[in-house]
Amino acid sequence: MNGTLVFIDAGFISKLKKYFGNGNYLKTDLIKLSNNLSKKHNLDCVKIFYYTAPPFQSGRPTKEESQRFRRYRKFKARLSKYPNIIIREGRCQRLKIDGNFKYGQKAVDILLTMDLTNVPINYLDVKQIILMTTDSDFVPIMENLKQQKIKTILYTYYDRKRDTNFSRSNELIKSVSRYVQLTKQDFEDATLK
Repeated sequence: MNGTLVFIDAGFISKLKKYFGNGNYLKTDLIKLSNNLSKKHNLDCVKIFYYTAPPFQSGRPTKEESQRFRRYRKFKARLSKYPNIIIREGRCQRLKIDGNFKYGQKAVDILLTMDLTNVPINYLDVKQIILMTTDSDFVPIMENLKQQKIKTILYTYYDRKRDTNFSRSNELIKSVSRYVQLTKQDFEDATLK
């Protein structure tokens, strides 16, 4: 079996777990999910890259902010026990728009792009990678990897509606070697014990 690297866009996976859980997050073993998806393509998952941002913390964190951060630290500590996972953290930005707070991840896509760029340099034996996202910002790097003879398997989810959490980018689909739609069964097969 050939080795592969799995790149996980945590924001996308989080939204998908909530969607498949009908408003409740499915409890998923990300290591098992990565291994299962790799095996579907006769690949051995040698390393997992997980891209996220810690929850927002104000200067004087509220009780809710503190609770979220404690849960995040516990999750990160559990994930960090696995030697084949690399957790890359951006930051969470809070903006006040029309009197309401909006939260968004910053620098996460840049970190993912940097690591994808380094695949041909740091992982000479890897000729196929798996990417879990729905973000069309990755089209240029996918095309670059293709030029360097690295095949990309995109695991994504989309619906037919425009401007939703799961709207599809035709450009992203065209930029990869193969794409597969994630299913609820993929997550159920990797339920966290």
